[in-house]
Amino acid sequence: MKFLDQAKIYLKSGAGGAGAVSFRREKFIEFGGPDGGDGGRGGDVVVESVANLNTLIDYRYQQHFKAESGHHGMGANRSGADGASVVLRVPVGTQILDEANEDVLLDLKHVGEHHVLLKGGDGGFGNTHYKSATNRAPRKAGKGWPGEERWVWLRLKLIADAGLVGLPNAGKSTLLASVSRAKPKVADYPFTTLKPQLGVVRVHDEEFVLADLPGLIEGASEGTGLGHRFLGHVERCAVILHLIDATLDDVVGAWRTIRAELEAYGHGLAQKTELIALNKADAVAAIDIEKKRRALKRASRREPLVISAATGSGVDKVMTAVAAVVRKTRQQTARATAEAAGAG
Repeated sequence: MKFLDQAKIYLKSGAGGAGAVSFRREKFIEFGGPDGGDGGRGGDVVVESVANLNTLIDYRYQQHFKAESGHHGMGANRSGADGASVVLRVPVGTQILDEANEDVLLDLKHVGEHHVLLKGGDGGFGNTHYKSATNRAPRKAGKGWPGEERWVWLRLKLIADAGLVGLPNAGKSTLLASVSRAKPKVADYPFTTLKPQLGVVRVHDEEFVLADLPGLIEGASEGTGLGHRFLGHVERCAVILHLIDATLDDVVGAWRTIRAELEAYGHGLAQKTELIALNKADAVAAIDIEKKRRALKRASRREPLVISAATGSGVDKVMTAVAAVVRKTRQQTARATAEAAGAG
């Protein structure tokens, strides 16, 4: 299935049905009076987050969604039927933004969230509603209220516990394939990953979701290359695993390039917990690895880990460190949720 994380769609809720102008005509009732029913209510536009979806591809081939209008009222005080609502089923992590793609209207972070995005119009009153002591035979009825309409953007931010970032060819796909059952494309040329890949990693008795994001390059936050479009997926991650190719001459420069893009993108990416790993240690002499590790430690003020995704050396240690951060974040989130529930 093709991956799609953005889509622009048109939505319209149903208009209310018209009320009826009708009078009783039973044979033995001399003064029957009005009996026009009210119109039905228009259908809503509803958005619902569901499990087992990880792309917005359904909204690539259909961009217009209209709820059913309410049915008109009828005689014998029969109200019109309400219009059917249209339900948009989207993956967890989807955001609904306005037409300008700036303001977030909804952010669906959990399975089963159900929100009315556009309300249907109310139905018009039938002439029975206007009956009074001074107006015994009203001949007017409401037309029903129109529905709402607007263009919106759907933007998917994958729900992952940890995100793999780095320059192209840093070995991110190789690492994901080695620690999970995901099967990302692996090749010896840049930008082999054209869309985010997710894999479930198991460390001892714990599991977390690891996302392999397309390689970033300088200027990614401004739209250069492929990675800028997928930086948003990192927003959901508890920890960033920054992979650096140890075969590069300037590993510090590579680290600074990615850090600059994360800071330029904003949205709190630069403040997230970052773990640094020098990959491809099997292809570099031990003395050179040590020099690069020390240089990277001085620049980043973090202790870089040395691994080889191809051979598996040091991978368990890195995944254990990632799992520890994920565990801590989950505990903090659970505690905050419990406190919020208690305060409510």
